[in-house]
Amino acid sequence: MKINHPLLGPRDASEFVYLGDANLINRPNAKSETAAQEFYDYQYLRTNNPGEHKELWFHEQGDRSWLVVTRNTLTHEIKNVELARNIARARS
Repeated sequence: MKINHPLLGPRDASEFVYLGDANLINRPNAKSETAAQEFYDYQYLRTNNPGEHKELWFHEQGDRSWLVVTRNTLTHEIKNVELARNIARARS
């Protein structure tokens, strides 16, 4: 599988480490009154639907960047690759 890195171009997937659901970017507020439940949900409750899914990948054997890869879990086709920092900055 090839991942088209936004800065470095196409790279082999073996350079990367899969780190799970991209929703991990949306960390709960620790100061919230319901923080305990929110962190439980954040850590343990995930949807695992087949089809298009946003995933976090870490470029361990390269520039050490974090990417959000939109991938179809049935076909492994990659639809989009974005730098995670750009997504996180856009939300703040």
